[in-house]
Amino acid sequence: MATIEVALPAGPVTVSAEFDTPASAWAAVALAHGAGAGMDHPFLVGFAAALREQGLATLRFNFPYVEAGRRMPGPAAHAIVTWRAVMAELAARVPGIPHVAAGKSYGGRMASMAAADSVIAPAALVYLGYPLHPPGNPERTRTAHLSHVVPPQLFVEGTNDPFIQPLAQLEDAVAACQDAETTWITGGGHSFEVKGNKRPPAEVAAALAPGVAEWLRTRLGETESPARP
Repeated sequence: MATIEVALPAGPVTVSAEFDTPASAWAAVALAHGAGAGMDHPFLVGFAAALREQGLATLRFNFPYVEAGRRMPGPAAHAIVTWRAVMAELAARVPGIPHVAAGKSYGGRMASMAAADSVIAPAALVYLGYPLHPPGNPERTRTAHLSHVVPPQLFVEGTNDPFIQPLAQLEDAVAACQDAETTWITGGGHSFEVKGNKRPPAEVAAALAPGVAEWLRTRLGETESPARP
């Protein structure tokens, strides 16, 4: 377990992080958790392990509110400066390869805000269940900043996710981006659970990794076979 120093407005704090890498990584991914879970949630752990199998280094981390033992996210500004510190840490650990910002729900949205404000400049961004709006409130969209994100963006979305209904709303938001694509998980909910097909969160997340890795290989220009541990 490692720690990363984050310079919040009220003073520096440290957040927990976990770095893992295969013998020869072709890219590195920083992974942020959702609003209701920290970096050790089985979904994030399973996704990171599966990315490693695809030859990617990973850095999972907590946001400051989780580190402080709080259940509700703090100000967005705190998450954005955390993303800046995390991407700097990733660059220091694995220089010379592309660095990607990815996150589950809230974590991905915070990455997109950091990128839109040019606080971070990842080679690409991956959102696992982007929270387009609160469930049942499609008028409260969180999309205005997405068109300002320059790096390529991948939205991995479940077709039954209440955070993106109606689906056309997400499709319009993605179409308005500078460079973005969507991968649909048929029948998937917000955590990609499919009704009638109960699986552990780690297994559900691991199943997403090959498609994400393939998209990254295509967008980042990686042509060699993925490294193996």
